[in-house]
Amino acid sequence: MEKHLPGCSDKKVVLITGASSGIGKDCAGFLNQKGYQVYGTSRKPGLETFPYPMIQMDVTEEASVKVGIAQVLEKEGRLDVVVNNAGMGIAGSLEDTTIEEIKFQMETNLFGVLRVCHGVIPVMRAQQFGVIINISSLAGLMGVPFQGAYSASKFALEGLTEVLRMEVKPFGIRTILIEPGDFNTGFTANRIKTKNSQVNSVYSHFFTRAIEVMEADEKTGEKPHKIALLVDHIINHPSPKPRYMVGPILQRIAAHLRKVLPQRLFEWLIMKNYKL
Repeated sequence: MEKHLPGCSDKKVVLITGASSGIGKDCAGFLNQKGYQVYGTSRKPGLETFPYPMIQMDVTEEASVKVGIAQVLEKEGRLDVVVNNAGMGIAGSLEDTTIEEIKFQMETNLFGVLRVCHGVIPVMRAQQFGVIINISSLAGLMGVPFQGAYSASKFALEGLTEVLRMEVKPFGIRTILIEPGDFNTGFTANRIKTKNSQVNSVYSHFFTRAIEVMEADEKTGEKPHKIALLVDHIINHPSPKPRYMVGPILQRIAAHLRKVLPQRLFEWLIMKNYKL
């Protein structure tokens, strides 16, 4: 059985970053309905009301992360689960992507996760229990054309999480990766295109075709409720797997083929899929 601090509620306390839309919002809403004590975060909470408390937190700013986590601890006295979901995507050829744009991508998808982990691990270590769920992507297992910065951030997150899992396991902290494929969320509308990709780029023809395929897959994808169910399963499993793929079956098969097919054949299949 899990330990709980004296005087605390039996409800599991869950912090979900990026909970104002998409995967984070679906997970937060579902876990709230299931009886968890959920706290969501958003860079700009706005005027929308949520059935769970929303905390203003920008994962790209260390002070903001510290203040947000402190608010949860002040109210609850502990933190059982963290879902590192806050993320964003930059699209464009790598030649058309500046170093500054890649740094911006990494600030949210990689360093943002690490900032949150830095804030919660000491708490979980003192408790001798905790669950950290990092939302990665199938794009972190295979490179996606014109999503180089995004794929790089998720590849890095995969490595970071593998190391973190081994380091914190002796303290009773479980660390898990979820690797979604294309789901119907706000990610499509929020994708940022690099500045140079929109100014007479030699890649324009290929970039447009590839993005059209991506957006079609995203807009026709499932709603992310399946991910919310998976998060609930992971939290309550005594020994969850290190990583879980979730999404369209063909995309999951492609991720497995990446391990067994010759590199040239696999790249040919990816390029054919994105009409390159």
